[in-house]
Amino acid sequence: MLSDEGARLRGALDAIPGPIAVAVSGGIDSLTLATVAHHHAPERTAMFHAVSPAVPGDATARVERLASERGWALRVIDAGEFDDADYRANPVNRCFFCKTNLYGSIGRHTQAQMVSGANLNDLGEYRPGLDAARNNGVRHPYLEAKIDKAGVRRLARLEGLGDLAELPAAPCLSSRVETGIAIRADVLKAIHAVERGLAQRFPLGTVRCRVRASGVVIELDPVTLDAVMAGLQDGVRAHVAELFAGKVASADLRIEPYRNGSAFLHGAA
Repeated sequence: MLSDEGARLRGALDAIPGPIAVAVSGGIDSLTLATVAHHHAPERTAMFHAVSPAVPGDATARVERLASERGWALRVIDAGEFDDADYRANPVNRCFFCKTNLYGSIGRHTQAQMVSGANLNDLGEYRPGLDAARNNGVRHPYLEAKIDKAGVRRLARLEGLGDLAELPAAPCLSSRVETGIAIRADVLKAIHAVERGLAQRFPLGTVRCRVRASGVVIELDPVTLDAVMAGLQDGVRAHVAELFAGKVASADLRIEPYRNGSAFLHGAA
């Protein structure tokens, strides 16, 4: 039976005339939107996924696997944000430049109406990427259907996405770099290696590896933090020192409790 949220989302999709291009990052929001859009109107829905050093390979693999299983029309593109000096400078509105490049790239491949997986929870945070979306005429079906993150997860379960419905939030790897520190592909690769290694050991935990002017900070949820501090601290420190050697101003490591968006310095314009 179709849920009320599902009906509202399909209504929002029906209100979009012509073909639809879904920007799919590999997170649960865009994966669910792509799944619902394809299920509801496969003949007019295509998916676009951008690869870059800021996108973990497992996110791309997730998108490609679902595309194969579900029969999506998927196009993998290079959004080209690493060619943009404004993006690499990592200003406070870095996401604006990221999304500007993403939507510009998608627009060069299709005339379809672009849609994103932004949901109601995103409106409560500083999201310069929404400014880029507005500039490029992107629509947000979840917002039009008044669906929040919890609603997205409910839809994911109803659409048979299984464990993906509980996929933790995972912003792009550039979000781990403190505002004002230049974005570099080799640093993002090291960040991902640290996070992936800890996530394999603690699959239910929250793990963030931050690069700050003062050094490298690993942030963990309380349970994972206790486990690391109890017996893995020395090994983690050695691993981080090896991965970041010569790549950052300081590879001094701190291990701290997780704080959402702590690498983002809102006042650093």
